Order: sequence, then structure tokens, then C-alpha cells
Amino acid sequence: MNRIKLSILAVAMLLGTSAAFAAEDVKAGDLVISQAWSRATPGGAKVAGGYLTIENKGNAADRLVSVSADIAGKAEIHEMAMDNGVMKMRALDKGLAIDPGKTVKLAPGGNHLMLQELKGPFKQGDKVPVTLQFEKAGKITVALDVQGVGAQAPGDGGHSGHMDMKKMPDHSGMKK
Repeated sequence: MNRIKLSILAVAMLLGTSAAFAAEDVKAGDLVISQAWSRATPGGAKVAGGYLTIENKGNAADRLVSVSADIAGKAEIHEMAMDNGVMKMRALDKGLAIDPGKTVKLAPGGNHLMLQELKGPFKQGDKVPVTLQFEKAGKITVALDVQGVGAQAPGDGGHSGHMDMKKMPDHSGMKK
């Protein structure tokens, strides 16, 4: 009987600690930032992407104007878009509008945070702090939950990404 109780307790503790690793929602003014995550970086990588969801619950637009991170020498807000059949990535110098009542998702293959000149690797399970600068809401620091190398979404861990790698856009033809 004690073994069963101990087993149940162990499972409950494991489930409780896995929830602690999930990114916390961060609120600032009318904005709610959720599902902040990144991927583990292979050895020697000098760039990483950051992904998150920004919901504007207010009646006025706001704008994500910049991003910074101590682990990166340079951080930018980027978009990826097709141009004459070629996937191009570019910095959004004027930032990213967050219209009232709307949700903006930064995700692989679309708008994202680009962390460059990394000072160290991202390891699965790490939490990487980044500071988002908004026009109205000001500075908000969030922690990117680092998932596995092939992760496609927060909580994925990279397990499903291995099968989906063929579907990922080929970055070799991208122009910056």
C-alpha cells in the first residue's frame, strides 16, 4: 500500500514540476504576453529565434518597437515573407503593431524575435530573459522557455519537430 501511495505522490510531484516550467503570462497595461519560447541551439550557433504571443485587451493600439537580451549582442524584431518565390527575412525597423482587441503571434516561419551574436548556447530547459520595449506599455521582461532543437511550438520539446523538418522553409535562399 505504501508503494502505491509513493508512486502516486511521485507522479503528482512530476506533474507539478512540469507545470512550473511553462512560461508565465506577463501583463503590462492592456497587453498580455504568453507562450514565450525558443529552441535549443546547436553547438557554435550564433543566432536564435524567439517566439511569443501578444494580446492587446485594450482600446488603443500599441507597438513592439525593440527587443534586447543580455545573452545576445544584437536583437531585432523580424518578419519572414515570400517575395517572388524566395523566402526573405528582414528587420522591422518601425516595430510591430499590436492593434486593439487583436492577438499577434510571433512563430517559426513568420514574425519572430531574432537574437544574434549569442554569447552562449540555448539549452533545452533553460529560461532566457528578453526585454520587450513597447511604445505605450513600456519595457516588459519575459523568459523564453527553451524547447528542443526541432520544436514547433511551446511544450513540444522538439520531439515532433524531427518529422516536420522537411516542411521547414529552406533558409539557404533568404536575403536579409
